Amino acid sequence: MSVIVVPLTESFAAEIGDIDLSQPVAPSDLATINEAFAKYAVLIFPDQRLSQGQHLEFAKLFGPLETTIGVYRKDAPLRLPTELADVSNLNHENEVLGKESRVRLFQLGNRLWHTDSSFKRVPARASLLYARTIAPVGGHTEFADERAAYDALPEEMKRRIETLVAEHSIFNSRARLGFTNFSEEERREMPPVPQVLVRTIPESGRKSLYLASHAGRIFGMSEADGRALIDHLIAHATQRQFVYTHRWRVNDLVMWDNRCTLHRGTEFDDLRWKRDVQRATVCDVANSCEQEGVAIAAA
Repeated sequence: MSVIVVPLTESFAAEIGDIDLSQPVAPSDLATINEAFAKYAVLIFPDQRLSQGQHLEFAKLFGPLETTIGVYRKDAPLRLPTELADVSNLNHENEVLGKESRVRLFQLGNRLWHTDSSFKRVPARASLLYARTIAPVGGHTEFADERAAYDALPEEMKRRIETLVAEHSIFNSRARLGFTNFSEEERREMPPVPQVLVRTIPESGRKSLYLASHAGRIFGMSEADGRALIDHLIAHATQRQFVYTHRWRVNDLVMWDNRCTLHRGTEFDDLRWKRDVQRATVCDVANSCEQEGVAIAAA
């Protein structure tokens, strides 16, 4: 039986059924998944029973895996293999993080609109987040379609931002929350990187905004004007008509295209409920400026 694709909207987010991701994926099924990924950008695979190894093996079908930035931080032992990003509220003993835990304060940045790893010179292509335990209330994930948001921009704004480059840093997003407690070693290991504001998705040919709370200044603009433009574009891209909200079920695997979507986690009582969600992240092919042929302005 071939996989089935059930769209949740006409062009954004779809559920994928009749497939067991714990087993090898047939070439024809992989082709269907890739086609759906290019069209819908967010794919939901319900009721998957995956080991960590099976999760990673499926992710590898879409490109090389990233290593979690947790390896650069020395505040707590890693709970998961280095190929999995821990987006949970648990420590290495699987207990809920304390209120003042540095790891918890860092993780709160996931509640800001962002795209994964735009703060890396080679950012993420795809993320595959798997839910092992969820909170009974809250803890949803919202996704915004940056392709549709770009299409809806006035032509004047499209021309204005066509070749602009922003500087992305993990420290920018955390500073928005007032969290600046980083060591010199951490800052050295994760330097700021340039990324374009507008990119073209090769598989579909569609243009998309490329935004994140990680974005700080825009090259060639004052810091205040650049931040204002980024905030304006994020507010535009996250209007309700562009957003799909995923209400998690245990054993959901959700895969999304970081090149053309924003996402954020919604609040839940993270000091009470365990939420164990683990993310495999697939690298893009190159920096977005290199892919678009946009020159990176001098600092």
